Amino acid sequence: MNRPSRPDSYLRRLARAPAVRALLIQCGAAPLTLAILYVMASFRFDVDGRSLVLVQGLLAAGLSWKLGLAVWWRAIQLLFPAALLAALALQLPPWLFLAAFLILLGLYWSTFRTQVPYYPSRPAVWDAVRQVLPPPAAGQPLRVIDIGSGLGGLVLYLARQRPDAECCGIELAPLPWLASRLRAALAGGRARFTLGDYERLDFAQYELVFAYLSPAAMDGLWRKAAAEMRPGAMLISYEFAIHARAPDQTIHATEGGAALYIWYF
Repeated sequence: MNRPSRPDSYLRRLARAPAVRALLIQCGAAPLTLAILYVMASFRFDVDGRSLVLVQGLLAAGLSWKLGLAVWWRAIQLLFPAALLAALALQLPPWLFLAAFLILLGLYWSTFRTQVPYYPSRPAVWDAVRQVLPPPAAGQPLRVIDIGSGLGGLVLYLARQRPDAECCGIELAPLPWLASRLRAALAGGRARFTLGDYERLDFAQYELVFAYLSPAAMDGLWRKAAAEMRPGAMLISYEFAIHARAPDQTIHATEGGAALYIWYF
């Protein structure tokens, strides 16, 4: 069941997104940059495009540090004005920027808000998940969901290996979701894929929830899982742990590879 979300709640989450805050910082730094350059020019300092880029980048990086953005955002803020100036200097046709924007939008969609980029898992991970699935039970199919399912590799694999299970994935970005739907149609199996936000799902519907997200999403994922998942269900996170509770089991799909963290409810 998908649950409706309040618009004001969405706007609050959007405003807290680091990418939105970074954009607002760049906008806020612009008038300060112009004021500094005006003062420099009044004292007969040479002011040119390089001065503009340097001052804007330093101000934006400094504000990002002051407001608590992650280290990598400070580097992005510092380099963004120079990258923008370089792109303008290349004099590329406008349609090229539009095409690149649309492709990236379809691939990453609201990564700026969720902070969950596209992370593909590998076949060894899929098989490790298969091995920890409970055996078939009479009368009630095993319901498995991959939240942030990307191109659908895990769901398609489990649907082949466990035809008794209901395997589905949910993906927020349109292009990976479309690719997974096409792969499922060509495979002809029972795998299902939904375009949407896993935060609007009810985890109580599933016996296993698999996540390969990012460190930024783990606290929210745990709050949701703890509130909704039923006794006997499992939450599996690949690579990223949850600080609020130690995993009940940790396994490795490959020697020296990232861990699969498992919590039982």
